[in-house]
Amino acid sequence: MNNLGLTVGRAKSWQCFMTRSGYEPWEHAGHLGTDSWKAAQRMFNARGFSGKSKLVVDGVVGPLTIKALQRFLNDFGFGLAVDGIAGKRTTAAFYEFNGVPMPNDPRC
Repeated sequence: MNNLGLTVGRAKSWQCFMTRSGYEPWEHAGHLGTDSWKAAQRMFNARGFSGKSKLVVDGVVGPLTIKALQRFLNDFGFGLAVDGIAGKRTTAAFYEFNGVPMPNDPRC
């Protein structure tokens, strides 16, 4: 499990965001495990956030996945350095992004 600083509620919000975006993580308990990160990697690849090379969809939260997450968050105006490091600014942005509850889904 790698929640990158998210609380259970905010991790659940990320899982619901992934489901609504068409990238089913198969888990909605608020713990970001391999399936949640595989869903994110599929989304990052499909939406071009993975950079020049597609991410390996393995559920491992390595530097390339973090870079893709940083690009994704920057698309929402967070202004992060794309360095592949899940530092304070990246985890704070991820936390803020997932702060809005997701209505109309019983899993959320």
